[in-house]
Amino acid sequence: MKRAIILPVLFLLTAAFVFSQATVPLSLRDNQFLYESLRLNNLARLAYDEGDFLASETYAEEAIVFAAISDEYVRLRLKMMETDNAIAAAKDRLDYADSFNAAVLYPSEYGRATGAYGEARAYRLAESWDNAIASANQVLAALAGIDFDALAAGGILPSQYTVQPWQLSRDCLWNIAGRPWAYNDPYKWPLLFEANRSNMPEFDNPDLIHPGMVLTIPSISGELRQGMWSADGNYPSF
Repeated sequence: MKRAIILPVLFLLTAAFVFSQATVPLSLRDNQFLYESLRLNNLARLAYDEGDFLASETYAEEAIVFAAISDEYVRLRLKMMETDNAIAAAKDRLDYADSFNAAVLYPSEYGRATGAYGEARAYRLAESWDNAIASANQVLAALAGIDFDALAAGGILPSQYTVQPWQLSRDCLWNIAGRPWAYNDPYKWPLLFEANRSNMPEFDNPDLIHPGMVLTIPSISGELRQGMWSADGNYPSF
Protein backbone atom coordinates (compact mmCIF):
# COMPACT_ATOMS: atom_id res chain seq x y z
CA MET A 1 0.00 0.00 0.00
CA LYS A 2 2.76 2.47 0.89
CA ARG A 3 4.52 1.98 -2.43
CA ALA A 4 1.23 2.72 -4.21
CA ILE A 5 0.80 5.93 -2.19
CA ILE A 6 4.39 7.16 -2.41
CA LEU A 7 4.90 6.75 -6.13
CA PRO A 8 2.23 9.34 -7.11
CA VAL A 9 3.63 11.75 -4.50
CA LEU A 10 7.14 11.49 -5.88
CA PHE A 11 5.87 11.78 -9.46
CA LEU A 12 3.94 14.92 -8.57
CA LEU A 13 7.03 16.43 -6.97
CA THR A 14 9.21 15.62 -9.99
CA ALA A 15 6.66 17.10 -12.38
CA ALA A 16 6.48 20.27 -10.30
CA PHE A 17 10.27 20.70 -10.47
CA VAL A 18 10.29 20.26 -14.25
CA PHE A 19 7.57 22.92 -14.66
CA SER A 20 9.34 25.36 -12.31
CA GLN A 21 12.72 24.99 -13.96
CA ALA A 22 11.27 25.39 -17.44
CA THR A 23 9.45 28.68 -16.79
CA VAL A 24 11.32 30.56 -14.06
CA PRO A 25 14.53 32.53 -14.67
CA LEU A 26 17.64 30.95 -13.19
CA SER A 27 18.23 33.96 -10.93
CA LEU A 28 14.84 33.35 -9.24
CA ARG A 29 15.11 29.56 -9.11
CA ASP A 30 18.22 30.10 -6.99
CA ASN A 31 16.41 30.40 -3.65
CA GLN A 32 16.66 28.60 -0.32
CA PHE A 33 13.12 27.25 -0.44
CA LEU A 34 13.65 25.37 -3.68
CA TYR A 35 16.98 24.02 -2.44
CA GLU A 36 15.33 22.72 0.71
CA SER A 37 12.61 21.14 -1.40
CA LEU A 38 15.24 19.44 -3.55
CA ARG A 39 17.05 18.19 -0.46
CA LEU A 40 13.87 16.71 0.97
CA ASN A 41 13.02 15.22 -2.41
CA ASN A 42 16.37 13.42 -2.48
CA LEU A 43 15.80 12.11 1.06
CA ALA A 44 12.37 10.88 -0.01
CA ARG A 45 13.88 8.95 -2.92
CA LEU A 46 16.63 7.47 -0.74
CA ALA A 47 14.13 6.37 1.91
CA TYR A 48 11.92 4.90 -0.80
CA ASP A 49 14.81 2.92 -2.29
CA GLU A 50 15.65 1.62 1.20
CA GLY A 51 12.07 0.50 1.74
CA ASP A 52 11.28 3.07 4.45
CA PHE A 53 8.05 4.15 2.82
CA LEU A 54 6.71 6.08 5.82
CA ALA A 55 9.83 8.27 5.96
CA SER A 56 9.77 8.61 2.18
CA GLU A 57 6.18 9.86 2.25
CA THR A 58 6.98 12.32 5.06
CA TYR A 59 9.99 13.72 3.20
CA ALA A 60 8.00 13.96 -0.05
CA GLU A 61 5.17 15.85 1.60
CA GLU A 62 7.62 18.28 3.23
CA ALA A 63 9.37 18.71 -0.12
CA ILE A 64 6.07 19.66 -1.75
CA VAL A 65 5.42 22.23 0.99
CA PHE A 66 8.78 23.88 0.38
CA ALA A 67 8.24 23.72 -3.39
CA ALA A 68 4.97 25.63 -2.89
CA ILE A 69 6.78 28.20 -0.73
CA SER A 70 9.40 28.55 -3.47
CA ASP A 71 6.69 29.07 -6.06
CA GLU A 72 5.10 31.81 -3.96
CA TYR A 73 8.49 33.46 -3.48
CA VAL A 74 9.13 33.35 -7.24
CA ARG A 75 5.68 34.76 -8.03
CA LEU A 76 6.30 37.64 -5.63
CA ARG A 77 9.73 38.39 -7.08
CA LEU A 78 8.37 38.31 -10.63
CA LYS A 79 5.58 40.70 -9.68
CA MET A 80 8.08 43.03 -8.01
CA MET A 81 10.26 42.99 -11.12
CA GLU A 82 7.24 43.71 -13.33
CA THR A 83 6.25 46.60 -11.05
CA ASP A 84 9.73 48.11 -10.94
CA ASN A 85 10.08 47.84 -14.72
CA ALA A 86 6.72 49.57 -15.24
CA ILE A 87 7.64 52.41 -12.86
CA ALA A 88 11.05 52.80 -14.50
CA ALA A 89 9.42 53.04 -17.93
CA ALA A 90 7.01 55.68 -16.60
CA LYS A 91 9.90 57.66 -15.11
CA ASP A 92 11.85 57.52 -18.39
CA ARG A 93 8.82 58.86 -20.27
CA LEU A 94 8.30 61.65 -17.77
CA ASP A 95 11.97 62.63 -18.00
CA TYR A 96 11.64 62.68 -21.78
CA ALA A 97 8.55 64.88 -21.50
CA ASP A 98 10.47 67.21 -19.18
CA SER A 99 13.11 67.67 -21.86
CA PHE A 100 10.39 69.26 -24.04
CA ASN A 101 9.06 71.50 -21.26
CA ALA A 102 5.85 69.44 -21.22
CA ALA A 103 4.77 70.92 -17.88
CA VAL A 104 4.23 74.25 -19.68
CA LEU A 105 3.30 73.07 -23.17
CA TYR A 106 0.95 70.29 -22.06
CA PRO A 107 -0.08 71.10 -18.49
CA SER A 108 -3.16 68.86 -18.49
CA GLU A 109 -1.42 65.77 -19.86
CA TYR A 110 1.68 66.38 -17.75
CA GLY A 111 -0.37 66.91 -14.61
CA ARG A 112 -2.21 63.60 -15.11
CA ALA A 113 1.09 61.84 -15.79
CA THR A 114 2.86 63.17 -12.69
CA GLY A 115 -0.18 62.39 -10.55
CA ALA A 116 -0.27 58.81 -11.81
CA TYR A 117 3.48 58.46 -11.25
CA GLY A 118 3.11 59.57 -7.64
CA GLU A 119 0.33 57.02 -7.17
CA ALA A 120 2.48 54.29 -8.70
CA ARG A 121 5.30 54.98 -6.25
CA ALA A 122 2.90 55.07 -3.31
CA TYR A 123 1.34 51.76 -4.34
CA ARG A 124 4.84 50.29 -4.73
CA LEU A 125 5.71 51.27 -1.16
CA ALA A 126 2.45 49.70 0.01
CA GLU A 127 3.32 46.53 -1.95
CA SER A 128 0.12 46.88 -3.96
CA TRP A 129 1.78 45.55 -7.07
CA ASP A 130 -1.10 45.46 -9.56
CA ASN A 131 -2.26 48.95 -8.64
CA ALA A 132 1.31 50.23 -8.98
CA ILE A 133 1.60 48.72 -12.45
CA ALA A 134 -1.77 50.15 -13.48
CA SER A 135 -0.80 53.63 -12.30
CA ALA A 136 2.57 53.43 -14.06
CA ASN A 137 0.77 52.51 -17.27
CA GLN A 138 -1.50 55.53 -16.78
CA VAL A 139 1.61 57.72 -17.00
CA LEU A 140 2.30 56.38 -20.48
CA ALA A 141 -1.37 56.74 -21.45
CA ALA A 142 -1.48 60.37 -20.25
CA LEU A 143 1.53 61.29 -22.40
CA ALA A 144 0.55 59.17 -25.40
CA GLY A 145 -1.19 62.05 -27.19
CA ILE A 146 1.96 64.19 -27.33
CA ASP A 147 3.82 63.88 -30.60
CA PHE A 148 7.38 64.00 -29.28
CA ASP A 149 8.88 63.27 -32.69
CA ALA A 150 7.19 66.33 -34.16
CA LEU A 151 8.24 68.38 -31.15
CA ALA A 152 11.85 67.32 -31.65
CA ALA A 153 11.63 68.34 -35.28
CA GLY A 154 10.08 71.70 -34.33
CA GLY A 155 6.98 70.88 -36.33
CA ILE A 156 4.17 71.57 -33.86
CA LEU A 157 2.38 74.89 -33.50
CA PRO A 158 0.65 75.79 -30.23
CA SER A 159 -3.08 75.21 -29.89
CA GLN A 160 -3.49 77.51 -26.87
CA TYR A 161 -2.20 80.88 -25.77
CA THR A 162 -2.46 82.62 -22.40
CA VAL A 163 -3.12 86.34 -22.85
CA GLN A 164 -0.34 88.54 -21.46
CA PRO A 165 -0.68 92.08 -20.06
CA TRP A 166 -0.88 94.75 -22.75
CA GLN A 167 2.16 96.55 -21.38
CA LEU A 168 4.31 93.45 -21.91
CA SER A 169 3.08 91.92 -25.16
CA ARG A 170 0.54 94.29 -26.73
CA ASP A 171 -1.86 91.37 -26.79
CA CYS A 172 -5.02 91.76 -28.80
CA LEU A 173 -6.61 89.38 -31.28
CA TRP A 174 -5.10 91.33 -34.19
CA ASN A 175 -1.55 91.09 -32.84
CA ILE A 176 -1.89 87.49 -31.71
CA ALA A 177 -3.19 86.35 -35.09
CA GLY A 178 -0.24 88.06 -36.74
CA ARG A 179 2.42 86.18 -34.81
CA PRO A 180 4.33 83.51 -36.78
CA TRP A 181 3.26 80.67 -34.47
CA ALA A 182 -0.40 81.69 -34.77
CA TYR A 183 -1.47 82.55 -38.33
CA ASN A 184 1.27 84.96 -39.39
CA ASP A 185 -1.52 87.20 -40.61
CA PRO A 186 -3.30 89.75 -38.37
CA TYR A 187 -6.28 89.77 -40.73
CA LYS A 188 -7.12 86.27 -39.50
CA TRP A 189 -8.11 87.63 -36.08
CA PRO A 190 -11.80 86.73 -36.69
CA LEU A 191 -10.78 83.04 -36.56
CA LEU A 192 -9.55 83.54 -33.02
CA PHE A 193 -12.63 85.50 -32.11
CA GLU A 194 -15.05 82.84 -33.36
CA ALA A 195 -13.10 80.01 -31.72
CA ASN A 196 -13.14 81.80 -28.36
CA ARG A 197 -16.36 83.80 -28.52
CA SER A 198 -18.10 81.77 -25.80
CA ASN A 199 -15.31 82.59 -23.35
CA MET A 200 -14.90 86.27 -24.20
CA PRO A 201 -15.68 88.79 -21.44
CA GLU A 202 -18.25 90.32 -23.77
CA PHE A 203 -19.72 87.91 -26.31
CA ASP A 204 -19.83 90.42 -29.19
CA ASN A 205 -16.73 92.45 -28.34
CA PRO A 206 -13.51 91.15 -29.98
CA ASP A 207 -11.52 94.07 -28.61
CA LEU A 208 -11.87 93.05 -24.96
CA ILE A 209 -9.56 90.32 -23.72
CA HIS A 210 -8.11 90.00 -20.26
CA PRO A 211 -4.62 88.90 -19.14
CA GLY A 212 -4.72 85.26 -18.02
CA MET A 213 -7.39 84.26 -20.52
CA VAL A 214 -6.57 81.05 -22.38
CA LEU A 215 -7.30 81.38 -26.09
CA THR A 216 -7.76 78.43 -28.40
CA ILE A 217 -5.84 78.65 -31.67
CA PRO A 218 -7.68 76.34 -34.05
CA SER A 219 -6.01 74.56 -36.92
CA ILE A 220 -7.27 76.03 -40.19
CA SER A 221 -5.32 74.28 -42.92
CA GLY A 222 -4.39 70.89 -41.48
CA GLU A 223 -1.38 72.18 -39.54
CA LEU A 224 -0.46 70.24 -36.43
CA ARG A 225 -1.26 72.14 -33.24
CA GLN A 226 -0.81 70.88 -29.70
CA GLY A 227 -0.23 72.33 -26.27
CA MET A 228 0.14 75.73 -24.68
CA TRP A 229 2.34 78.42 -26.24
CA SER A 230 5.64 78.94 -24.40
CA ALA A 231 8.23 81.65 -24.88
CA ASP A 232 10.80 78.85 -24.93
CA GLY A 233 8.96 76.84 -27.57
CA ASN A 234 10.64 75.90 -30.84
CA TYR A 235 7.87 76.69 -33.33
CA PRO A 236 7.83 76.78 -37.10
CA SER A 237 6.16 79.69 -38.84
CA PHE A 238 2.61 79.18 -40.04
